[in-house]
Amino acid sequence: MKTVDNYNFKGKKALVRVDFNVPLNALFTITDDTRMRAALPTINKILEDGGGVILMSHLGRPKDAPEEKYSLRHIVAHLSGLLGRPVTFAADCIGAAAKEGARNLKSGEVLLLENLRFHKQETAGTESFAQELASLGDVYVNDAFGTAHRAHASTTIVANFFPNDRVFGYVMANELASINKVLNSAEKPMTAIMGGAKVSGKILIIDKLLDKIDNLIIGGGMAYTFVKAQGGKVGSSLVEEDKLDIAIKILNDAKAKGVNIYIPVDTVVGDAFSNDANKQTVDIKNIPDGWMGLDIGPLTEKAYAEVISHSKTILWNGPMGVFEMNSFEHGTKAVAEAIVAATQKGAYSLIGGGDSVAAINKYGLGNDVSYVSTGGGALLEYIESGSLPGVDAIEKI
Repeated sequence: MKTVDNYNFKGKKALVRVDFNVPLNALFTITDDTRMRAALPTINKILEDGGGVILMSHLGRPKDAPEEKYSLRHIVAHLSGLLGRPVTFAADCIGAAAKEGARNLKSGEVLLLENLRFHKQETAGTESFAQELASLGDVYVNDAFGTAHRAHASTTIVANFFPNDRVFGYVMANELASINKVLNSAEKPMTAIMGGAKVSGKILIIDKLLDKIDNLIIGGGMAYTFVKAQGGKVGSSLVEEDKLDIAIKILNDAKAKGVNIYIPVDTVVGDAFSNDANKQTVDIKNIPDGWMGLDIGPLTEKAYAEVISHSKTILWNGPMGVFEMNSFEHGTKAVAEAIVAATQKGAYSLIGGGDSVAAINKYGLGNDVSYVSTGGGALLEYIESGSLPGVDAIEKI
């Protein structure tokens, strides 16, 4: 793998694609700087080598034109604090402002370009736009795993202009190493825990994983589609009526491939989708009319923890219930704690997907698992297809 470790940046201007798509509040204050912190080792490696750093990123979803609330100007002071050195800001990512900033950049200095998505050519993957970006640096570093599944100008096309000088940053390298460990060299038994709202978003992933895993644990809203497909009564629970046959196919495929599939046996239900709803625990196949399943129940928690405790490799994608509501977070928290316990016994655990990451962070357990992926959509697409545009752009000869 071509990484920053294999490259000497002395005297070079490194054009680095980072993922600084961080949440800002109404006062433009960063509320979670995890993604910025993740990029620091790559930035510091370049600076320590004696190179200059030109950072480019997107922020939010502007409508192809400058919008003040999406300006990367708002993160400059915070980034300067994280790096312990001043960061210069260019008011555009191409044109005179960017060129002047890059031209004046000296070794040991950092320049941040304005939001790439202020130009529609970024998401369109326009070659001339990518060439303008490329003209700013001597070497291209992709460290934005969260956008590696997009064939955008800054994540994929720009690499074409650096045939001999393109490498992965540490975030990208670590993400790829963790996924490849799980997919290609996993210690057995391997357990995949799939949650979240819908089966439809997980069909291809489950399909790919069935050839690799020993156990498949189902939770979250998607569980009720499996229950109804098998003839259960699910009350007002979320169900994808048009995916009942898919659920049956997954069950049959798992059986044919010798994969143990676990579906909740009990569920915590509410009489409304609200933290203040009345709740009770019932058999998941007999949910009363007017009640909806919002979390797994205690019997399911115990069964799932048992499977997880005997696993050597664990992939978790998707919560077990509506964990954002404290009344219905117990199952998700229990699974997170079971994964931590298994990790402490030597299992390798990969947490991937936005909601799973939010959950593990909510309970302060992010440092107690093996790896927390920063790119939910990219991780899932990599599992589905085995490649990503942003990865292929670096690896191709």
